[in-house]
Amino acid sequence: MSHIVTVRTQVRDPLAIQSACTRLKLLAPTFGLAKLFVAEKSGWIVRLNGWNYPVVCNTDTGEVDFDNYGGKWGQQQELDKFLQAYAVEKAKLEARKAGHTTTEQQLVDGSIRVCVQVA
Repeated sequence: MSHIVTVRTQVRDPLAIQSACTRLKLLAPTFGLAKLFVAEKSGWIVRLNGWNYPVVCNTDTGEVDFDNYGGKWGQQQELDKFLQAYAVEKAKLEARKAGHTTTEQQLVDGSIRVCVQVA
């Protein structure tokens, strides 16, 4: 039986952040204070490819703070890739915690199908 799930991502799990960075071959995230253009934010700091400033993941609120100046300081697609990778890695982590196995398939449109096999 197949089920369709829509995920609205809140970034709350440091391990899934790390796994997403590894998956995308980004630098390992660090926890601390990051300077964005005119503000400082605290949380898990992720450096996306081609971005002038990092994104900062606040795992208490689930929010991701960033300043890409409407795409002039970083392409939105890089953030989208990170959020997609985070969602996939978080789903896989939760499935494993419940004793299930997962498989994934990259689809032609860029989306990723994650299948959870219930034990």
